[in-house]
Amino acid sequence: MFIAPDPGRTRLRSASRAVLGIAGAVAAVAAAGLPLPAVVVGGLAALLALFVVTDRGPGRQAVTTALMPAAGFPVLALAAWLHPYPGARDAAFLAVVFAGVYARRWGPRGHALGVFAFMMFFIAQFLRAAPGLLPELYGAVGLGLGCAALVRFGLWCYERGALPAPAVALPQTRGLRRPTTRQAFQAVLAAGIAVAVGQALSEDRWYWAVGTAWWIFVNTTSRGETLVRGFRRVLGTVTGIIAGLAVALPLHGATAPTAALVAVCVFGIFYTAPVSYSWMMFFVTVMAGLLYGLLGILHPGLLALRLGETAVGALGAAVAVLVVLPVSTHAATDAWIGRALRAVRDFTGEAARHLAGGPGDDLARHVAELDALLERVRATVAPLVHPLSPLRRRKARARTVLALLDECARQVRGLAEVVADPRARHDERLTAACRRVEIAVRRLVPPDAAGSGTPVPGAAAGESAGPHPHADRALEHLHGLETALAGLAVPLGASVRQETAVGPA
Repeated sequence: MFIAPDPGRTRLRSASRAVLGIAGAVAAVAAAGLPLPAVVVGGLAALLALFVVTDRGPGRQAVTTALMPAAGFPVLALAAWLHPYPGARDAAFLAVVFAGVYARRWGPRGHALGVFAFMMFFIAQFLRAAPGLLPELYGAVGLGLGCAALVRFGLWCYERGALPAPAVALPQTRGLRRPTTRQAFQAVLAAGIAVAVGQALSEDRWYWAVGTAWWIFVNTTSRGETLVRGFRRVLGTVTGIIAGLAVALPLHGATAPTAALVAVCVFGIFYTAPVSYSWMMFFVTVMAGLLYGLLGILHPGLLALRLGETAVGALGAAVAVLVVLPVSTHAATDAWIGRALRAVRDFTGEAARHLAGGPGDDLARHVAELDALLERVRATVAPLVHPLSPLRRRKARARTVLALLDECARQVRGLAEVVADPRARHDERLTAACRRVEIAVRRLVPPDAAGSGTPVPGAAAGESAGPHPHADRALEHLHGLETALAGLAVPLGASVRQETAVGPA
Protein backbone atom coordinates (compact mmCIF):
# COMPACT_ATOMS: atom_id res chain seq x y z
CA MET A 1 0.00 0.00 0.00
CA PHE A 2 2.81 2.44 0.84
CA ILE A 3 5.37 1.70 -1.88
CA ALA A 4 3.24 0.46 -4.81
CA PRO A 5 3.38 2.86 -7.79
CA ASP A 6 0.29 4.83 -8.74
CA PRO A 7 0.73 5.83 -12.43
CA GLY A 8 -1.31 8.89 -13.28
CA ARG A 9 -2.50 9.05 -9.66
CA THR A 10 -5.29 6.69 -10.72
CA ARG A 11 -5.75 5.08 -7.30
CA LEU A 12 -5.71 8.46 -5.58
CA ARG A 13 -8.31 9.90 -7.93
CA SER A 14 -10.50 6.78 -7.73
CA ALA A 15 -10.46 6.85 -3.93
CA SER A 16 -11.18 10.57 -3.75
CA ARG A 17 -14.03 10.28 -6.26
CA ALA A 18 -15.50 7.37 -4.28
CA VAL A 19 -15.63 9.46 -1.13
CA LEU A 20 -17.37 12.26 -3.04
CA GLY A 21 -19.87 9.94 -4.74
CA ILE A 22 -20.79 7.97 -1.63
CA ALA A 23 -21.09 11.13 0.48
CA GLY A 24 -23.42 12.56 -2.14
CA ALA A 25 -25.51 9.39 -2.13
CA VAL A 26 -25.82 9.38 1.65
CA ALA A 27 -26.80 13.06 1.65
CA ALA A 28 -29.39 12.53 -1.08
CA VAL A 29 -31.05 9.57 0.65
CA ALA A 30 -31.09 11.42 3.98
CA ALA A 31 -32.54 14.52 2.31
CA ALA A 32 -35.32 12.36 0.86
CA GLY A 33 -36.44 11.63 4.41
CA LEU A 34 -35.68 7.92 4.34
CA PRO A 35 -34.72 6.16 7.61
CA LEU A 36 -31.15 5.42 8.65
CA PRO A 37 -31.05 1.81 7.35
CA ALA A 38 -32.08 3.06 3.91
CA VAL A 39 -29.35 5.72 4.09
CA VAL A 40 -26.79 2.97 4.72
CA VAL A 41 -28.17 0.96 1.79
CA GLY A 42 -27.95 3.98 -0.53
CA GLY A 43 -24.32 4.51 0.42
CA LEU A 44 -23.49 0.83 -0.11
CA ALA A 45 -25.19 0.88 -3.53
CA ALA A 46 -23.05 3.86 -4.54
CA LEU A 47 -19.94 2.10 -3.24
CA LEU A 48 -20.71 -0.99 -5.31
CA ALA A 49 -21.37 1.03 -8.45
CA LEU A 50 -18.05 2.82 -8.09
CA PHE A 51 -16.11 -0.30 -7.10
CA VAL A 52 -17.24 -3.17 -9.32
CA VAL A 53 -18.02 -1.44 -12.64
CA THR A 54 -14.80 -1.84 -14.63
CA ASP A 55 -15.86 -1.87 -18.29
CA ARG A 56 -13.56 -0.31 -20.88
CA GLY A 57 -14.51 3.33 -21.25
CA PRO A 58 -17.10 5.59 -19.56
CA GLY A 59 -19.80 4.74 -22.12
CA ARG A 60 -19.81 1.04 -21.32
CA GLN A 61 -19.48 1.79 -17.62
CA ALA A 62 -22.59 3.99 -17.77
CA VAL A 63 -24.59 1.23 -19.45
CA THR A 64 -23.55 -1.30 -16.79
CA THR A 65 -24.47 1.14 -14.01
CA ALA A 66 -27.88 1.72 -15.63
CA LEU A 67 -28.49 -2.06 -15.76
CA MET A 68 -27.78 -2.58 -12.06
CA PRO A 69 -31.40 -2.05 -10.90
CA ALA A 70 -32.58 -4.67 -13.41
CA ALA A 71 -30.17 -7.18 -11.87
CA GLY A 72 -30.57 -6.13 -8.24
CA PHE A 73 -34.21 -5.21 -7.66
CA PRO A 74 -35.72 -8.65 -8.44
CA VAL A 75 -33.13 -10.31 -6.20
CA LEU A 76 -33.88 -7.85 -3.40
CA ALA A 77 -37.60 -8.61 -3.71
CA LEU A 78 -36.94 -12.36 -3.75
CA ALA A 79 -34.85 -12.13 -0.60
CA ALA A 80 -37.49 -10.05 1.18
CA TRP A 81 -40.36 -12.39 0.28
CA LEU A 82 -38.41 -15.53 1.22
CA HIS A 83 -36.99 -14.22 4.50
CA PRO A 84 -39.62 -16.01 6.68
CA TYR A 85 -38.84 -19.33 4.97
CA PRO A 86 -35.24 -20.30 5.81
CA GLY A 87 -35.03 -23.36 3.57
CA ALA A 88 -36.29 -21.56 0.46
CA ARG A 89 -34.25 -18.49 1.35
CA ASP A 90 -31.02 -20.48 1.59
CA ALA A 91 -31.69 -22.31 -1.67
CA ALA A 92 -32.39 -19.02 -3.43
CA PHE A 93 -29.18 -17.52 -2.02
CA LEU A 94 -27.15 -20.43 -3.39
CA ALA A 95 -28.84 -20.00 -6.78
CA VAL A 96 -27.90 -16.32 -6.79
CA VAL A 97 -24.31 -17.28 -5.92
CA PHE A 98 -24.14 -19.69 -8.85
CA ALA A 99 -25.71 -17.25 -11.31
CA GLY A 100 -23.55 -14.35 -10.12
CA VAL A 101 -20.30 -16.27 -10.61
CA TYR A 102 -21.43 -17.87 -13.88
CA ALA A 103 -22.23 -14.40 -15.27
CA ARG A 104 -18.51 -13.58 -15.24
CA ARG A 105 -18.17 -15.34 -18.59
CA TRP A 106 -19.77 -12.23 -20.11
CA GLY A 107 -16.86 -10.07 -19.08
CA PRO A 108 -16.73 -7.03 -16.79
CA ARG A 109 -20.45 -6.28 -17.23
CA GLY A 110 -21.49 -9.78 -16.24
CA HIS A 111 -19.13 -9.66 -13.27
CA ALA A 112 -20.46 -6.30 -12.06
CA LEU A 113 -24.12 -7.28 -12.39
CA GLY A 114 -23.46 -10.63 -10.69
CA VAL A 115 -21.76 -8.92 -7.75
CA PHE A 116 -24.59 -6.38 -7.45
CA ALA A 117 -27.26 -9.10 -7.49
CA PHE A 118 -25.41 -11.05 -4.80
CA MET A 119 -25.00 -7.97 -2.62
CA MET A 120 -28.71 -7.13 -2.87
CA PHE A 121 -29.52 -10.54 -1.37
CA PHE A 122 -26.80 -10.00 1.23
CA ILE A 123 -28.16 -6.56 2.16
CA ALA A 124 -31.65 -8.01 2.58
CA GLN A 125 -30.22 -10.44 5.18
CA PHE A 126 -28.32 -7.62 6.86
CA LEU A 127 -31.53 -5.57 7.26
CA ARG A 128 -33.87 -8.55 7.71
CA ALA A 129 -35.90 -6.86 5.01
CA ALA A 130 -39.61 -7.56 4.74
CA PRO A 131 -41.71 -6.85 1.61
CA GLY A 132 -43.06 -3.69 3.22
CA LEU A 133 -39.54 -2.19 3.21
CA LEU A 134 -39.03 -2.69 -0.54
CA PRO A 135 -40.28 0.75 -1.72
CA GLU A 136 -37.87 2.68 0.49
CA LEU A 137 -35.02 0.28 -0.27
CA TYR A 138 -35.63 0.65 -4.00
CA GLY A 139 -35.64 4.41 -3.58
CA ALA A 140 -32.40 4.35 -1.59
CA VAL A 141 -30.64 2.10 -4.11
CA GLY A 142 -31.86 4.21 -7.02
CA LEU A 143 -30.65 7.44 -5.39
CA GLY A 144 -27.31 5.82 -4.52
CA LEU A 145 -26.73 4.63 -8.08
CA GLY A 146 -27.84 7.96 -9.50
CA CYS A 147 -25.44 9.95 -7.32
CA ALA A 148 -22.58 7.58 -8.12
CA ALA A 149 -23.31 7.95 -11.84
CA LEU A 150 -23.54 11.74 -11.58
CA VAL A 151 -20.12 11.98 -9.95
CA ARG A 152 -18.46 9.30 -12.07
CA PHE A 153 -19.74 10.31 -15.50
CA GLY A 154 -20.48 13.97 -14.97
CA LEU A 155 -18.64 15.85 -12.24
CA TRP A 156 -15.36 13.90 -12.29
CA CYS A 157 -14.99 11.64 -15.31
CA TYR A 158 -11.19 11.56 -15.40
CA GLU A 159 -11.26 8.52 -17.71
CA ARG A 160 -12.79 10.47 -20.58
CA GLY A 161 -10.27 10.78 -23.40
CA ALA A 162 -7.77 8.50 -21.67
CA LEU A 163 -6.61 5.17 -23.09
CA PRO A 164 -9.00 2.55 -21.67
CA ALA A 165 -7.46 -0.22 -19.62
CA PRO A 166 -7.24 -3.45 -21.62
CA ALA A 167 -9.66 -6.22 -20.85
CA VAL A 168 -7.72 -9.33 -19.83
CA ALA A 169 -10.05 -12.33 -20.01
CA LEU A 170 -9.46 -15.51 -18.05
CA PRO A 171 -7.84 -18.33 -20.02
CA GLN A 172 -10.62 -20.61 -21.26
CA THR A 173 -10.92 -24.40 -21.58
CA ARG A 174 -13.89 -26.63 -22.36
CA GLY A 175 -16.81 -27.89 -20.35
CA LEU A 176 -16.72 -27.78 -16.57
CA ARG A 177 -13.10 -26.63 -16.62
CA ARG A 178 -14.06 -23.26 -18.07
CA PRO A 179 -13.07 -20.89 -15.24
CA THR A 180 -16.55 -19.36 -14.88
CA THR A 181 -18.31 -22.74 -14.81
CA ARG A 182 -15.77 -24.31 -12.48
CA GLN A 183 -15.83 -21.33 -10.12
CA ALA A 184 -19.63 -21.27 -10.10
CA PHE A 185 -19.73 -24.83 -8.76
CA GLN A 186 -16.87 -24.12 -6.36
CA ALA A 187 -18.62 -21.00 -5.06
CA VAL A 188 -21.90 -22.87 -4.52
CA LEU A 189 -20.13 -25.56 -2.49
CA ALA A 190 -18.24 -22.92 -0.48
CA ALA A 191 -21.45 -20.95 0.11
CA GLY A 192 -23.30 -24.12 1.10
CA ILE A 193 -20.68 -24.89 3.73
CA ALA A 194 -20.81 -21.25 4.86
CA VAL A 195 -24.61 -21.38 5.21
CA ALA A 196 -24.59 -24.62 7.19
CA VAL A 197 -21.70 -23.86 9.53
CA GLY A 198 -22.44 -20.15 9.68
CA GLN A 199 -26.00 -20.75 10.86
CA ALA A 200 -24.74 -23.17 13.48
CA LEU A 201 -22.51 -20.37 14.71
CA SER A 202 -25.20 -17.68 14.55
CA GLU A 203 -28.79 -17.66 13.32
CA ASP A 204 -28.62 -13.88 12.92
CA ARG A 205 -25.24 -13.17 11.26
CA TRP A 206 -24.61 -16.33 9.20
CA TYR A 207 -24.62 -14.33 5.96
CA TRP A 208 -21.18 -12.90 6.80
CA ALA A 209 -19.74 -16.36 6.15
CA VAL A 210 -21.44 -16.49 2.74
CA GLY A 211 -20.14 -13.02 1.91
CA THR A 212 -16.60 -14.09 2.78
CA ALA A 213 -16.84 -17.20 0.60
CA TRP A 214 -18.20 -15.12 -2.29
CA TRP A 215 -15.57 -12.38 -2.28
CA ILE A 216 -12.68 -14.84 -1.94
CA PHE A 217 -13.56 -16.21 -5.39
CA VAL A 218 -13.39 -12.80 -7.08
CA ASN A 219 -10.34 -12.48 -9.41
CA THR A 220 -8.81 -15.85 -8.47
CA THR A 221 -7.99 -18.69 -10.87
CA SER A 222 -6.10 -21.36 -8.91
CA ARG A 223 -6.41 -23.17 -5.61
CA GLY A 224 -3.25 -21.57 -4.23
CA GLU A 225 -4.42 -18.08 -5.17
CA THR A 226 -7.80 -18.72 -3.52
CA LEU A 227 -6.20 -20.07 -0.33
CA VAL A 228 -3.89 -17.06 -0.06
CA ARG A 229 -6.83 -14.72 -0.62
CA GLY A 230 -8.71 -16.45 2.19
CA PHE A 231 -5.72 -16.07 4.51
CA ARG A 232 -5.44 -12.38 3.65
CA ARG A 233 -9.14 -11.86 4.25
CA VAL A 234 -8.90 -13.37 7.71
CA LEU A 235 -5.76 -11.32 8.43
CA GLY A 236 -7.44 -8.09 7.33
CA THR A 237 -10.52 -8.94 9.39
CA VAL A 238 -8.48 -9.63 12.54
CA THR A 239 -6.59 -6.35 12.31
CA GLY A 240 -9.79 -4.50 11.41
CA ILE A 241 -11.58 -5.89 14.46
CA ILE A 242 -8.74 -4.78 16.71
CA ALA A 243 -8.95 -1.29 15.21
CA GLY A 244 -12.74 -1.38 15.47
CA LEU A 245 -12.55 -2.11 19.18
CA ALA A 246 -10.23 0.85 19.62
CA VAL A 247 -12.09 3.27 17.33
CA ALA A 248 -15.72 2.33 16.72
CA LEU A 249 -16.74 1.22 20.23
CA PRO A 250 -15.77 4.47 22.03
CA LEU A 251 -17.83 6.56 19.55
CA HIS A 252 -21.14 4.93 20.61
CA GLY A 253 -22.59 5.72 17.18
CA ALA A 254 -21.95 9.49 17.31
CA THR A 255 -22.98 10.69 13.85
CA ALA A 256 -20.35 13.28 12.89
CA PRO A 257 -17.14 11.43 13.90
CA THR A 258 -18.56 8.14 12.61
CA ALA A 259 -19.33 9.69 9.22
CA ALA A 260 -15.82 11.16 9.04
CA LEU A 261 -14.19 7.83 9.84
CA VAL A 262 -16.42 6.00 7.35
CA ALA A 263 -15.17 8.44 4.70
CA VAL A 264 -11.59 7.59 5.67
CA CYS A 265 -12.41 3.88 5.38
CA VAL A 266 -14.01 4.35 1.96
CA PHE A 267 -10.89 6.13 0.76
CA GLY A 268 -8.74 3.34 2.19
CA ILE A 269 -10.82 0.62 0.50
CA PHE A 270 -10.50 2.15 -2.95
CA TYR A 271 -6.87 3.24 -2.56
CA THR A 272 -5.57 -0.11 -1.32
CA ALA A 273 -7.79 -2.58 -3.22
CA PRO A 274 -5.60 -2.81 -6.36
CA VAL A 275 -2.44 -3.55 -4.39
CA SER A 276 -3.29 -5.14 -1.02
CA TYR A 277 -6.28 -7.35 -0.26
CA SER A 278 -5.39 -7.48 3.45
CA TRP A 279 -5.39 -3.69 3.79
CA MET A 280 -8.63 -3.44 1.85
CA MET A 281 -10.27 -5.93 4.23
CA PHE A 282 -8.90 -3.98 7.18
CA PHE A 283 -10.77 -0.88 6.04
CA VAL A 284 -13.90 -2.88 5.14
CA THR A 285 -13.99 -4.40 8.64
CA VAL A 286 -13.47 -1.07 10.39
CA MET A 287 -16.21 0.48 8.23
CA ALA A 288 -18.59 -2.38 9.07
CA GLY A 289 -17.95 -1.81 12.78
CA LEU A 290 -18.64 1.90 12.39
CA LEU A 291 -21.90 1.23 10.53
CA TYR A 292 -23.02 -1.22 13.20
CA GLY A 293 -22.25 1.46 15.77
CA LEU A 294 -24.31 3.96 13.79
CA LEU A 295 -27.22 1.51 13.80
CA GLY A 296 -26.82 1.05 17.57
CA ILE A 297 -26.00 -2.68 17.59
CA LEU A 298 -22.21 -2.68 17.99
CA HIS A 299 -20.62 -4.62 20.85
CA PRO A 300 -17.39 -6.66 21.26
CA GLY A 301 -19.24 -9.95 20.86
CA LEU A 302 -20.52 -8.87 17.44
CA LEU A 303 -16.99 -8.18 16.22
CA ALA A 304 -15.81 -11.54 17.54
CA LEU A 305 -18.72 -13.19 15.74
CA ARG A 306 -17.72 -11.47 12.52
CA LEU A 307 -14.25 -13.01 12.85
CA GLY A 308 -15.75 -16.43 13.39
CA GLU A 309 -18.05 -16.13 10.37
CA THR A 310 -15.14 -14.90 8.25
CA ALA A 311 -13.12 -17.95 9.23
CA VAL A 312 -16.07 -20.20 8.32
CA GLY A 313 -16.36 -18.58 4.88
CA ALA A 314 -12.63 -18.91 4.25
CA LEU A 315 -12.77 -22.57 5.30
CA GLY A 316 -15.65 -23.20 2.92
CA ALA A 317 -13.73 -21.62 0.05
CA ALA A 318 -10.64 -23.69 0.87
CA VAL A 319 -12.62 -26.94 0.85
CA ALA A 320 -14.33 -26.01 -2.42
CA VAL A 321 -11.14 -25.24 -4.37
CA LEU A 322 -9.46 -28.40 -3.10
CA VAL A 323 -12.39 -30.69 -3.95
CA VAL A 324 -14.19 -29.31 -7.03
CA LEU A 325 -12.08 -29.40 -10.23
CA PRO A 326 -8.94 -27.94 -8.60
CA VAL A 327 -6.52 -25.99 -10.79
CA SER A 328 -2.96 -25.93 -9.50
CA THR A 329 -1.05 -22.71 -9.04
CA HIS A 330 1.58 -24.12 -11.40
CA ALA A 331 -0.89 -24.60 -14.27
CA ALA A 332 -2.57 -21.21 -13.82
CA THR A 333 0.76 -19.39 -13.57
CA ASP A 334 2.04 -21.06 -16.73
CA ALA A 335 -1.01 -19.89 -18.65
CA TRP A 336 -0.62 -16.25 -17.61
CA ILE A 337 3.16 -16.25 -18.18
CA GLY A 338 2.60 -17.64 -21.67
CA ARG A 339 0.16 -14.84 -22.45
CA ALA A 340 2.57 -12.23 -21.12
CA LEU A 341 5.36 -13.56 -23.32
CA ARG A 342 3.10 -13.50 -26.35
CA ALA A 343 2.27 -9.88 -25.53
CA VAL A 344 6.02 -9.12 -25.60
CA ARG A 345 6.27 -10.77 -29.00
CA ASP A 346 3.23 -8.91 -30.36
CA PHE A 347 4.54 -5.56 -29.16
CA THR A 348 7.96 -6.17 -30.73
CA GLY A 349 6.38 -6.97 -34.08
CA GLU A 350 4.19 -3.87 -33.90
CA ALA A 351 7.21 -1.71 -33.06
CA ALA A 352 9.14 -3.08 -36.04
CA ARG A 353 6.21 -2.44 -38.37
CA HIS A 354 5.97 1.13 -37.11
CA LEU A 355 9.67 1.73 -37.72
CA ALA A 356 9.22 0.33 -41.23
CA GLY A 357 6.61 2.98 -41.99
CA GLY A 358 3.45 1.46 -40.53
CA PRO A 359 1.00 3.44 -38.37
CA GLY A 360 1.89 1.88 -35.01
CA ASP A 361 -1.47 2.88 -33.54
CA ASP A 362 -1.57 -0.14 -31.23
CA LEU A 363 1.76 0.41 -29.47
CA ALA A 364 0.20 1.95 -26.37
CA ARG A 365 -2.48 -0.74 -26.30
CA HIS A 366 0.15 -3.49 -26.37
CA VAL A 367 2.06 -1.87 -23.50
CA ALA A 368 -1.13 -1.56 -21.42
CA GLU A 369 -2.04 -5.17 -22.19
CA LEU A 370 1.38 -6.38 -21.04
CA ASP A 371 1.06 -4.42 -17.79
CA ALA A 372 -2.38 -5.94 -17.16
CA LEU A 373 -1.12 -9.45 -17.86
CA LEU A 374 1.81 -8.98 -15.50
CA GLU A 375 -0.65 -7.98 -12.76
CA ARG A 376 -2.41 -11.28 -13.33
CA VAL A 377 0.92 -13.13 -13.20
CA ARG A 378 1.75 -11.47 -9.87
CA ALA A 379 -1.66 -12.35 -8.44
CA THR A 380 -1.44 -15.98 -9.58
CA VAL A 381 2.12 -16.51 -8.37
CA ALA A 382 1.35 -14.92 -4.98
CA PRO A 383 0.99 -18.30 -3.20
CA LEU A 384 4.51 -19.28 -4.25
CA VAL A 385 6.16 -16.07 -3.05
CA HIS A 386 4.08 -15.75 0.11
CA PRO A 387 6.26 -15.41 3.25
CA LEU A 388 4.63 -18.51 4.76
CA SER A 389 5.23 -20.70 1.71
CA PRO A 390 7.49 -23.65 2.71
CA LEU A 391 8.56 -24.34 -0.90
CA ARG A 392 11.84 -22.45 -0.90
CA ARG A 393 13.09 -23.56 -4.31
CA ARG A 394 9.80 -22.78 -6.02
CA LYS A 395 9.66 -19.45 -4.17
CA ALA A 396 13.13 -18.50 -5.42
CA ARG A 397 12.26 -19.59 -8.95
CA ALA A 398 9.01 -17.61 -8.92
CA ARG A 399 10.78 -14.47 -7.72
CA THR A 400 13.33 -14.84 -10.51
CA VAL A 401 10.56 -15.16 -13.10
CA LEU A 402 8.77 -12.08 -11.75
CA ALA A 403 11.97 -10.04 -11.81
CA LEU A 404 12.74 -11.04 -15.41
CA LEU A 405 9.18 -10.35 -16.57
CA ASP A 406 9.36 -6.93 -14.90
CA GLU A 407 12.60 -6.34 -16.81
CA CYS A 408 10.81 -7.29 -20.06
CA ALA A 409 8.09 -4.78 -19.25
CA ARG A 410 10.66 -2.07 -18.48
CA GLN A 411 12.41 -2.64 -21.81
CA VAL A 412 9.07 -2.66 -23.66
CA ARG A 413 8.11 0.69 -22.15
CA GLY A 414 11.50 2.14 -23.10
CA LEU A 415 11.23 0.81 -26.65
CA ALA A 416 7.71 2.23 -26.96
CA GLU A 417 9.01 5.66 -25.98
CA VAL A 418 11.77 5.50 -28.58
CA VAL A 419 9.57 4.17 -31.37
CA ALA A 420 6.90 6.82 -30.73
CA ASP A 421 9.43 9.57 -31.47
CA PRO A 422 8.70 10.94 -34.97
CA ARG A 423 12.46 11.07 -35.69
CA ALA A 424 12.78 7.30 -35.26
CA ARG A 425 13.36 5.40 -38.52
CA HIS A 426 13.91 1.91 -39.76
CA ASP A 427 17.22 0.16 -39.40
CA GLU A 428 18.12 -3.32 -40.63
CA ARG A 429 19.71 -4.02 -37.25
CA LEU A 430 16.31 -3.45 -35.62
CA THR A 431 14.68 -5.98 -37.93
CA ALA A 432 17.27 -8.58 -36.99
CA ALA A 433 16.91 -7.81 -33.28
CA CYS A 434 13.11 -8.04 -33.46
CA ARG A 435 13.39 -11.41 -35.15
CA ARG A 436 15.72 -12.61 -32.41
CA VAL A 437 13.18 -11.53 -29.77
CA GLU A 438 10.44 -13.43 -31.59
CA ILE A 439 12.65 -16.54 -31.75
CA ALA A 440 13.41 -16.21 -28.02
CA VAL A 441 9.69 -16.10 -27.24
CA ARG A 442 9.05 -19.10 -29.49
CA ARG A 443 11.64 -21.08 -27.55
CA LEU A 444 9.65 -20.45 -24.37
CA VAL A 445 6.17 -20.69 -25.92
CA PRO A 446 6.17 -22.78 -29.13
CA PRO A 447 4.10 -21.84 -32.21
CA ASP A 448 1.29 -24.32 -31.56
CA ALA A 449 0.53 -22.53 -28.25
CA ALA A 450 1.60 -18.99 -29.07
CA GLY A 451 0.37 -18.77 -32.65
CA SER A 452 2.50 -18.07 -35.67
CA GLY A 453 2.54 -14.33 -35.10
CA THR A 454 2.98 -11.73 -37.80
CA PRO A 455 6.32 -11.71 -39.64
CA VAL A 456 8.58 -8.82 -38.74
CA PRO A 457 8.95 -6.62 -41.82
CA GLY A 458 12.29 -6.32 -43.53
CA ALA A 459 14.06 -3.14 -44.57
CA ALA A 460 12.70 -1.39 -47.63
CA ALA A 461 14.98 -0.86 -50.59
CA GLY A 462 17.22 2.15 -50.31
CA GLU A 463 16.79 2.55 -46.57
CA SER A 464 19.85 3.46 -44.61
CA ALA A 465 21.19 1.00 -42.08
CA GLY A 466 23.78 3.43 -40.78
CA PRO A 467 24.08 4.54 -37.17
CA HIS A 468 21.28 6.66 -35.77
CA PRO A 469 20.74 7.74 -32.15
CA HIS A 470 17.13 6.51 -32.01
CA ALA A 471 18.05 3.21 -33.64
CA ASP A 472 20.84 2.74 -31.11
CA ARG A 473 18.47 3.36 -28.20
CA ALA A 474 15.91 0.97 -29.69
CA LEU A 475 18.64 -1.66 -30.07
CA GLU A 476 19.59 -1.29 -26.42
CA HIS A 477 16.03 -2.04 -25.37
CA LEU A 478 15.76 -4.97 -27.78
CA HIS A 479 19.02 -6.42 -26.50
CA GLY A 480 17.70 -5.99 -22.96
CA LEU A 481 14.61 -7.95 -23.98
CA GLU A 482 16.78 -10.70 -25.48
CA THR A 483 18.78 -10.97 -22.27
CA ALA A 484 15.70 -11.14 -20.05
CA LEU A 485 14.04 -13.75 -22.29
CA ALA A 486 17.20 -15.82 -22.32
CA GLY A 487 17.28 -15.65 -18.53
CA LEU A 488 13.69 -16.94 -18.36
CA ALA A 489 14.64 -20.14 -20.15
CA VAL A 490 16.25 -21.59 -17.01
CA PRO A 491 13.55 -21.00 -14.34
CA LEU A 492 10.69 -21.72 -16.73
CA GLY A 493 12.19 -24.73 -18.43
CA ALA A 494 9.47 -26.47 -20.37
CA SER A 495 6.70 -25.56 -17.95
CA VAL A 496 5.21 -22.76 -20.03
CA ARG A 497 4.91 -25.14 -22.97
CA GLN A 498 2.51 -27.36 -21.04
CA GLU A 499 -0.52 -25.07 -20.86
CA THR A 500 -3.01 -27.89 -20.70
CA ALA A 501 -4.80 -27.38 -17.41
CA VAL A 502 -5.65 -23.76 -18.13
CA GLY A 503 -5.14 -23.05 -21.80
CA PRO A 504 -4.85 -19.72 -23.60
CA ALA A 505 -7.85 -17.71 -24.54
